[in-house]
Amino acid sequence: MFQQHLRQKHGHVRIEDEARFLRSWVESPLRTGAVSPSGRFLARAMAGYVDADLPGPVIELGPGTGPVTEALVRRGIAESRLVLVEFNPQFCKLLRKRFPAATVVQGDAYGLARTLDGHVSDPATAVVSSLPLFTKPLNDRQGLLEDAFSLMHPGAPFVQFTYATVPPIPKDGPDYRAQASGRIWWNLPPARVWVYRRAAGR
Repeated sequence: MFQQHLRQKHGHVRIEDEARFLRSWVESPLRTGAVSPSGRFLARAMAGYVDADLPGPVIELGPGTGPVTEALVRRGIAESRLVLVEFNPQFCKLLRKRFPAATVVQGDAYGLARTLDGHVSDPATAVVSSLPLFTKPLNDRQGLLEDAFSLMHPGAPFVQFTYATVPPIPKDGPDYRAQASGRIWWNLPPARVWVYRRAAGR
């Protein structure tokens, strides 16, 4: 009975989150980029690239209603290590309620070092992004990647998902390498995770 209650509660929360995302997308489609939150299979895949044993904060960009955040906690990342950068003030309010020990920063992920000034002092374990990168020019996407690298441990991952068949940032860069997951068919729509790491010695 208790497990059934939990499933019903989770289903109710999921429906509410779908409605929040759809409303946000209608109001600002280029900023929200999707009509629904990431599914649990995609969220789990993204969190799986984060080394929970590596010290430092884990920075999440565009957490929305928190499905990837929840997957990071399940991965073993303490809430207190999470730094959540979200532009939408309503999502920020929801994230502070759901993850009270996390640091929620309302601001723009483009210009990340400036946005996180005073919030992050130690090198980050990872940057995990659900931003709709294809709504931005390539120069902005590459600038975001450089900002992320400057905040992380050497070799730490920048994790980004996309619904597209091509990488959101070119996979062949002068100072980084990238790898892609298989297609995650259980997500709607199907998605792929790209992981970028700065090349050794850079």
